[in-house]
Order: sequence, then C-alpha cells, then structure tokens
Amino acid sequence: MLRVGLALVLCSTLAACKAGPDYAPPPAPESLALARGAFLRGGGASTAPVARWWQAFGDADLNRLVESGLAHAPAIAEAEARLRLARAGLSAAHAAQWPGMSANAAYVHTHLPAQSLGGALGGSELSALGFDAQWELDLWGGQRRSVEKARAGAEAQAARLADAQVSLSAEIVRAYVSLRASEATQAVLASQLGLDRQSVDLMRQRLAAGTVGQQAVEAAEAGLNHAEADAARSEAETAVWRDALAVLTGQAPGALDKLPPATAPQGIPLPPAQVAIGDPGGMLARRPDIRAAEADYAAATAGVGEARARRYPGISLLGLVGVGGSSLPNLVNSGQGAAILMPRLTWDFPDFGRVEAGVRGAKAGREAALAADNGRVLAALRDAESALARYGAARLAERQAVQAAEHAQTIAGLEQQRASAGVVANSAAIAAQVSANEAAMAEIDARAGLTLAYAALAKALGLGWQR
Repeated sequence: MLRVGLALVLCSTLAACKAGPDYAPPPAPESLALARGAFLRGGGASTAPVARWWQAFGDADLNRLVESGLAHAPAIAEAEARLRLARAGLSAAHAAQWPGMSANAAYVHTHLPAQSLGGALGGSELSALGFDAQWELDLWGGQRRSVEKARAGAEAQAARLADAQVSLSAEIVRAYVSLRASEATQAVLASQLGLDRQSVDLMRQRLAAGTVGQQAVEAAEAGLNHAEADAARSEAETAVWRDALAVLTGQAPGALDKLPPATAPQGIPLPPAQVAIGDPGGMLARRPDIRAAEADYAAATAGVGEARARRYPGISLLGLVGVGGSSLPNLVNSGQGAAILMPRLTWDFPDFGRVEAGVRGAKAGREAALAADNGRVLAALRDAESALARYGAARLAERQAVQAAEHAQTIAGLEQQRASAGVVANSAAIAAQVSANEAAMAEIDARAGLTLAYAALAKALGLGWQR
C-alpha cells in the first residue's frame, strides 16, 4: 500500500511539470515606444467610438446593407466555420487528457471438418464481453501544452473572424459611398449634357446669323461628345459599384438595382463633425489582426513545450475488465471474470535527432510568430497615423470644396439673372453654370473622400467587429 501511495505521489509531482517556456505577452519592438508616442501626439477625445461606427452617418440604407453583409457575406461565413473548426480542435485536445475507453463483445462459433479433429466432427463456441481503457500520463505536460496550443489557435480564429468583420464593414461603406458619389456625378453630368446641347444650339444660331464661324460650332459639338462619353462612363461605374455592393452584402449582382439613387452631393453620407478616437493605444491593442498575431505567438510558444515533451519517456496504463466462456450463459458467471492492469513505458530513443529537429523547428516557428506580431503592431501604428493625417486633410478639403461650390452656384444664378435681363449673353450664363457644375463635381469628390477617409480611420483603429 505504501508503494502505491508513493507511486501516486510521484506521478502527481511529475504531472505538475510542463516542458517548454510559458507564454508571456510579446515584447514590444525597439521602435514601438517612439512610434506610439508619435501617434499619441494626435490626441483625441476621452470617449472611444462605438464599434458600429457606420451608424454615425445616420443613413438607414447603409446601416441595413452593413448588417446584411455581416450576417450573410461568404467571407464571414467562412471565418465563422474556421472558428468552429478551431473550437472543435480545442475540445478534442481537452478530451485527449482523459482515459480512452471502449467496450467490446465477441461471439465465435466454429465448425471444423472431421479430418481436423482426428476423425470426429465437432464444433466449439467462445463468448466474451468487457471493456478496456488506456491512459497516457501527462508527466511532462505535452498534452497540456497541446491544449494551450489549441486554445490559442481558437483565440486566433476568433480574432480573424473579428478582422473579417472589420474589413467587410469598411469595404461595404467604401462601396456604398462610391456608389452614391457616382450617382450624384451622373446627375451633374446630366445637367452638363443639357448645357452642352444649349451651347451647340446657340452656336448654330450664331453661325446662321453670321456672328461666329464653323469652328465655334465644331468646338461646341466636341464638348457635347465629351460630355456624352463622361455620362456613359459614369453610368457604367454606377452599375459596377451597385453590383460590388450586392456581392459584399451576400447578394447576387443586380439585387440592389432598385436601391433609390442619390441625385445630389447631399446624398453622400458624411461623418459627424466631432469624431472621438478615444485612447489610441488601447484601440490598437484591441485591433483584431494584432490579437490574432499575439494568439499565433501564444500557440507557437505552446508548440515549443509540446515538442520538448517528446524528449522524455512516456508512461501509459492499460486496463482490461471482462468475462468470457464457452457459452453465452457463462457471461453472467462471476467466476469467468478477468481483469488486467498493465503499465507501459515508451521512449523514442535513439531517434537519430528527430525530436531535437522538431524542437528546433518549434523554436523557429515561435521566433517567426514574434517577428510577425511586432511587424503587425508597427504596421497598425503606421495605418493609424496615415489614416489620421488623411482624415484631417480630407476634412479641410471638403470644407473648402463646399464653399467653392456655393460661390460658383451663386455666380451662376447671378449670371442667369443678367442674361434674362439682357445685360449679358446667354453664353455667359451657360459658362457660369458649367463652372458651377465643375465645382459641384469637385464637392462630390471631396465629400466622398472625407467619408472614405473616415472609413479608413475606423478600419485602422480596428472598429467594426462584433462580440
């Protein structure tokens, strides 16, 4: 009894051991402190933006499309399936720590020829019923490291699902804004076509009156041809963006053909006047791609311990309990019972360097995962810095473009009044309206650029993933 107790104490002590390094958060790259300080110079409000950042636009169509994409897009479905696969692997790794048990039953009936029994015809029966179990003691922590590796792998897949949600929401906003900008441009180009047709008619009238030459008519017709080509390209671009948006939201091309168009620059959604970016460092730490890289590093760290555990011998226990006999009634006879308990020692030695090669490979994988994580952090800081700079510039450009469009439209209105009063020629009013249309298209580009810059900022900060 004392020997059994000592053996159990020894096994318990050994089972508490785990080969390999324990996971710790990866150290920051040397340049991270400087880079993070540079990013923090941008400041920001004390409150963090909400994860559903697209709702700040106040556009019901956009909200519906993003929610549809997050629910039905194939990219999200694939990421969710991979997460379920990783979690199933974690459950299997947990189950591998427990004894493996199986039940078995057998019945054998033989009928042999007379020659095989010395001239007498005969038969025999054999019945058996029982179960067996096998348990490998996790003396060196290899199985526990496997669980750690599987858990980190599941966490990495969960982060990749969140990253897919971040990317998809940003892409849907980008496609939607581009669609609305293209539609608004189409409306301005339609107005421009009308002006160019008026110019052609006016030049033909002047040619008939002898006040201009054929060259002026040709120039007006060339301008009309250019406007028609621009309108055709804009119409095609609108169809392309509409189909792209449908696919991003998990629908077939053409499914959004009935989406009401935007016929003015005001149809392009704009971000709120005040944008809170919260704690930039904290936001970046929650970026899904960074969390995925850290989980990959944790899995690689556990893989080193898993490989090191193979250096040492393994001990497993094999148990068998059952009953058997020459007939079925003997199965209930306790005298026919049997039980076996057999410890077994296995050790791949010598292995001619296979285990050590596996350890070296696991270490190299861990170093690669660390380098990838550091690179991801630096790339995230660069993305955030660039997105903030572009957003600030886009905000200023949008403000200037709106003012320029207002001035151009005011001038066009005044010129139209003067032309109606006969103070100036109709050609002057048409020219002023052409300039107003050009300013309107510049305003469309600026509004779209501002919203796209905001979408890029939200993506850089890792917003848009759902718990």
